[in-house]
Amino acid sequence: MKKTLFTLLTALLCFSTTGLFAHALWIETPATGKVGQKQAVKVFYGEYADLGRDSVSTWYSDVKEFTLWLVGPDNKKTQLKVTSGLNYFEGSFTPERNGSYTVIVSHEAKELGGTTKYHFLSSAGVSVGKVAAAALQNTNALRLHLEDVTSLKIKNPIKMTAFLGDAVASKKAVTVFSPTGWSKEFYTDDKGGFEFIPLWPGRYVVEISDMDKKATGTHHGKDYTGVWKGATYSFELK
Repeated sequence: MKKTLFTLLTALLCFSTTGLFAHALWIETPATGKVGQKQAVKVFYGEYADLGRDSVSTWYSDVKEFTLWLVGPDNKKTQLKVTSGLNYFEGSFTPERNGSYTVIVSHEAKELGGTTKYHFLSSAGVSVGKVAAAALQNTNALRLHLEDVTSLKIKNPIKMTAFLGDAVASKKAVTVFSPTGWSKEFYTDDKGGFEFIPLWPGRYVVEISDMDKKATGTHHGKDYTGVWKGATYSFELK
């Protein structure tokens, strides 16, 4: 009886952890902008695999207390104010000059999942004028970089690079979620690169995660024995 109960509890714990891992933050904003024109930025949380955007009231722990940052062509980092909608938070910025802009979120959830600390990260690049995205603008611990946001087209290969800390994230699994509900897993090469061909118009979310089982410490008064990081990059094809 005790063995059966232990097995059941273990299964429930695994199910709970898997469900949480499937959730992510992602940023939605146009990939290109214009000088002097307001650029809207929205932040969602949910399971994009199911095309789900959770109500803000149900977001995990204190994830809704995230901070949205903008890094401009001068590499100056500015906090963007956000307001809450039903299932998203929205902010905006107005580009003052041509160049590369990056919006980023990096938030460690207050509550632990068992003894695991959860770190939610997201980014999106915006090009104003014909410029390539600047990889150095994104300082997130785990991140995805799209070099050319101005040439996003259906059935054209999209090349991205994954970074973990100061190094490329080689041999890591990356999942691409499409607007139709289709998803596929890819693996980065030795240089952290991977590519895929989008087949449909609409919004795509690319996700990568990392589990550091050696990380230990105290977070909001509770001890943790592992850190999970989940990072996303989102863009739309028309």
